[in-house]
Amino acid sequence: MRSASLHAAIAGIALLSCLGGCSVSEDDDDDAGAGGSAGSSAGGGGATAGRSGAGSGGTGGTAGAVAGGSGGIGGTAGAASGGSAGKGGAAGSSAAGTAGNAGLGGAGASGAAGGTGASAGAGMGGTAGAGGTAGASGAGGAGAGGAAGASGMAGTGGAAGASGAAGASGSGGSSSGFEPCPSNGDPCKILPLGDSITDGFNVAGGYRMELFQKTLDADQSITFVGGSQNGPTMVDGVPFPRSHEGHSGWTIAQIDGIVPSPALTIDVHIILLLIGTNDMYGGMPDTAADRLGPLLDQILTAKPNALLAVGKITPLTGNGSNKIPAYNTAMETLVETRAAAGKHIVLVDQFTNFPTAELADGVHPNAAGYDRMGAVWYAAIASYLR
Repeated sequence: MRSASLHAAIAGIALLSCLGGCSVSEDDDDDAGAGGSAGSSAGGGGATAGRSGAGSGGTGGTAGAVAGGSGGIGGTAGAASGGSAGKGGAAGSSAAGTAGNAGLGGAGASGAAGGTGASAGAGMGGTAGAGGTAGASGAGGAGAGGAAGASGMAGTGGAAGASGAAGASGSGGSSSGFEPCPSNGDPCKILPLGDSITDGFNVAGGYRMELFQKTLDADQSITFVGGSQNGPTMVDGVPFPRSHEGHSGWTIAQIDGIVPSPALTIDVHIILLLIGTNDMYGGMPDTAADRLGPLLDQILTAKPNALLAVGKITPLTGNGSNKIPAYNTAMETLVETRAAAGKHIVLVDQFTNFPTAELADGVHPNAAGYDRMGAVWYAAIASYLR
């Protein structure tokens, strides 16, 4: 009986020794260990080892074919030569980690994450995957399933998304940050400056009526200033500010004669300058731009904190019409040069898309033409209004 006990003990020792490191040949992949059966590539319940799976099974498991690590308690060794499974975990593949699930202690050291982070399995503590990019426009993070581990990186080129462009500037401030209009609720004072088109020849109030209507619709507060008056007393049930500085038949030189005094002696926040039509057919159209430049400088010097909006002149159908394109083009350079020098000046295109059918007499707009002009002025200055 003592001999039988001795043999049983020796057999037990041998069994325990085998459980710690016995190996079998590749031809034995159908053989089961104690209480287990051979798996295909990853362990199931009962900790089975696959054909090329790792080491020996845990308690109750079966040893598979020759390969790397050993299964933990109840754990299963993964395919190929891989890491050892943690407590209850399965070791990932040694390649992309697509099936590697971290155990309690994570996958073995060689269980690396996938190439791009998509389905990246965890490495030592779970790596995000070499090269896992942050996403197309910076919607960053590791690939699906990837967790940041000890050396996990966002991937080459991972960046926060391109900064969103700011929306169109709202009421009360331009995109440049320049704000000529009062912030205390007082109306923005606008000076319409020019010839008979500013005055509103043919249609009393001219473009100023539509411009005023646009500001009412947008709940913005303005008033017109100047030494002359005309137009309706009410627009849309609101008192219409009838002041302006429009002078019928005047040229650039004549407007220059009232700048800075008396035209600019009043408080003003925005100046709408439309001048040059009478120069086109009245005399010396080819040098009109040479006279406009000094006028712009006088206005900018006298009112450095105001916005100067300079309008390209509207078309003509008769004498001088062929001179307008050159004058308007030269105006672009005059405005751009001063804007580049930091002056508060903008160009407003009143020429393009203005149909000659909206001229009442070949020179002055009809009601539709003035409404068109008012809308163009408003579009140019709307972001500065409050």
